[in-house]
Amino acid sequence: MSADSQEPVAAVEPQKIEQQTIERQQMAVDIACVGFGPAMGGFLTTLSRSLLNPDGSVRLESATSPGLPLQVICYERADGLGFGVSGAVTRARGIRGSFPGVDLTEIPMAAAVKKEKLVYLLDPLHASRRSSLRPLAFKAADRVLRSLGFIFGLKHEAFELPYTPPFMRKHDGLVLSLGQFNQWVSDQVAASGVVQIWPGMPVAEPLIERNTIEKNAIEGDTVTGVRLADQGTDLQGHPDLGFTPGMDLRAALTVVGDGPVGAVGRKIDAQIGMPRGHESREWALGMKMVVELREDSGLEPGTVLHTIGFPEPEIFGFLYVHPERLASVGIFVPSWFRSPVRTAYRYLQHFMLHPYLWRYLEGGTLKSWGAKSLQESGRHGEPYLVGNGYARIGEGSGSTNVLAGSGVDEAWTTGVQLAEAVIELAEQKRAFTRENLEATYVRRRRESWVDEESKIAADSRNGFQNGVVTGMIGMAVAGLTGGWVTPAARASSRKLTSLEEAYGSRISPAELKQMQEECAAKGTSLHDRIMDRCGWPQISMDGKLLISHQDALLMGGSVQAPPGYANHVSFRRPELCRACETKLCVEMCSGQAITRGEDAVPAFDREKCVYCGACLWNCEANGDGTQGNIEFNAGAGGLHSALN
Repeated sequence: MSADSQEPVAAVEPQKIEQQTIERQQMAVDIACVGFGPAMGGFLTTLSRSLLNPDGSVRLESATSPGLPLQVICYERADGLGFGVSGAVTRARGIRGSFPGVDLTEIPMAAAVKKEKLVYLLDPLHASRRSSLRPLAFKAADRVLRSLGFIFGLKHEAFELPYTPPFMRKHDGLVLSLGQFNQWVSDQVAASGVVQIWPGMPVAEPLIERNTIEKNAIEGDTVTGVRLADQGTDLQGHPDLGFTPGMDLRAALTVVGDGPVGAVGRKIDAQIGMPRGHESREWALGMKMVVELREDSGLEPGTVLHTIGFPEPEIFGFLYVHPERLASVGIFVPSWFRSPVRTAYRYLQHFMLHPYLWRYLEGGTLKSWGAKSLQESGRHGEPYLVGNGYARIGEGSGSTNVLAGSGVDEAWTTGVQLAEAVIELAEQKRAFTRENLEATYVRRRRESWVDEESKIAADSRNGFQNGVVTGMIGMAVAGLTGGWVTPAARASSRKLTSLEEAYGSRISPAELKQMQEECAAKGTSLHDRIMDRCGWPQISMDGKLLISHQDALLMGGSVQAPPGYANHVSFRRPELCRACETKLCVEMCSGQAITRGEDAVPAFDREKCVYCGACLWNCEANGDGTQGNIEFNAGAGGLHSALN
């Protein structure tokens, strides 16, 4: 690597340095990588094996440091490479292909899938929105199952479907902890000695050179590297005592794998644009807990449960069993759940208390907790995969299979495909141009199972825009016909239903208005009041598994926000927040980091933020006509728990 170091910036008074006058340290590498997850793991694992020959001599020579192998550096925002926030079940086709002969169940918390069930959960509380859904299919289904339960085998307020659709099956796969898997992969990569991985280093933005001659940004603009986040600032980002400007890292290729809410990927999309007709519109918040089960729980490692129907018809759930009596249990709250007070943590607690699950979970202990946003647009959310000087991999590149609900193996495989393309281009000494990357990386991706299955899944969820029953039927038909038959229309509106539309059949408009006013005056969220009024019982805390939301931040993995960084969440136009009635960013915040603030503008506490990104896609205030009113930037810290 080569560096051109400027003189350090002396201590300054806050707000005295303007961005345009800041002198930044420069460093040149061959490949700069942003984000470390399954996709980047696949990329670095594959690439690191090809930088040297078997005898230790250089195979792929660096342009920035002649005589040395390609100089590759990866920056990860989180303070630890094992701080992923998801348990996962995956068929692991691509992952196994990268580790032939390796028993992947030796990875901590990994287990081979042994038993898999799809379970329909009835509403034992009679509190869910079944009663107001049209058509009343779920309410009718509950009545039929309860009346004829002796025929259908109804037990514990649940019905185990005798058939799991092929597109959902993971029977030959693995149950993983992404935190443990990422840590294991990073150890393998680090052992190669040819790749640097730096955690705790948030990347603020890509460096983009504009070409005004070309009409289209994707054809003319070039990504020339990345800029790290400034340190030593106040919460507004102004230079403070100890100010250190973020370094500019120049690279021939920038590999973007920072996930669906990553700052670099989103800023490339904002500058260069998206392919015609593509947008990241469908999302979900995944929230889960890692639970230490009691000794006689009866669940064996490798058990996989997929659930539908409860706590709300729109919310899917899961339970995956790891070795050593650990289980990941969680829910997905989707963007097409149109409730104006949709939330996650309380729903997760009610989900765990469902009789079908509580018989296993009762007596358990919370070991970890986490949440993350999932980009559920799949192929329709695919950005430009490559451009001059950059390539996109992983979930932020639209690789998730939204029909199978599978993303880890797909993300890994896209990383492998890019690494193979980089090796091919480096051997031929060809530049990382858009044309060359399309001919190597994009070609590999289009010819692979990842792309083939994403085509089948592309329109499988269209029906959810017209209702949960329509959506489930559409998914089943799309899966069983290999994508040949799907709901045709994709609704263009993301508008939420009003409180009156969602709950008017159960709560009078006058009472709803009073609830809103009282919560606004007290600075509290509205969802608890609504759920209480609709018949959801209060959670009886046991101090072990059923604990308060704030206690989960402490017991389920500490939330750390190192000083000296700007707030990574801000509100562009306060007047839009004041006019926003729902304040959905408050309701959906996973860590209660966003609360109702003074003058009707939400307040942000970075000490509680788990960096899930839910506020970004739940903002209903239209900031500039194309996106919400929330600025979500690169940030350090977040939730810390290796068990995730």
